[in-house]
Amino acid sequence: MYHFFVGCEQIQGDVARIEGGDVNHIKNVLRMKVGEELAVSNGVDRREYRCRIEEFMEDSVICRVLSAEEADTELPARIFLFQGLPKGDKMEMIIQKAVELGVYEVIPMAARRCVVKLDEKKAKSKTARWQTISEAAAKQSGRRIIPGVKSVMTVREAMVYAAGMDVRLIPYEKAKGMEKTREIIRSLKPGQDIAVFIGPEGGFEEEEVKMAAEAGICPITMGKRILRTETAGLAMLAWMVYQLEESSI
Repeated sequence: MYHFFVGCEQIQGDVARIEGGDVNHIKNVLRMKVGEELAVSNGVDRREYRCRIEEFMEDSVICRVLSAEEADTELPARIFLFQGLPKGDKMEMIIQKAVELGVYEVIPMAARRCVVKLDEKKAKSKTARWQTISEAAAKQSGRRIIPGVKSVMTVREAMVYAAGMDVRLIPYEKAKGMEKTREIIRSLKPGQDIAVFIGPEGGFEEEEVKMAAEAGICPITMGKRILRTETAGLAMLAWMVYQLEESSI
């Protein structure tokens, strides 16, 4: 069944209204007809609304809500990926794959070794683009919420943002003790908010890692090999997803 995201205000009682670019997609690409069924979600409350197309307007598709149920496609914990800004279009790939893996929110970080420097205008444009990629990945992977992509933060701002989270980790190539990493991953529990800090190309500076440790963010190792920035976060997410979904079965 085809699935679309709509704003909360576009679902009123037993009527759902689809607007924007999805209208053309439904009419002219999918060539759907009155009476056919589709699903919509508001991207916030994890609910999926099964609907029947009632009418095609010039700029909207009017649907009748037939049923609503909470989907089980979300992780039982919320994972926040704090990602150091990488070069080129790597951030787009990172966001796409992180959303597929179940991340709750992505926070781009301007770390000291970031090659990319975004002014306010470019940062705003990039964030809008990244949010569009998050929505597309959420659709593709069958999720019922759209993970948010925050505006670019400094490392210090990111640490403040993560201050109240239950588990806060920073993979670092100079950290030692894989057993400690295993213990932390095994201890993850449903209901937790989990922060993962990933450095840019070249990694975090020692001063940044020291600042993180002083803020209660735990440096951990991911093994004997140094992973690229676009690999490290996704590998970490995969470990966490396995643990969280295994413990929630």
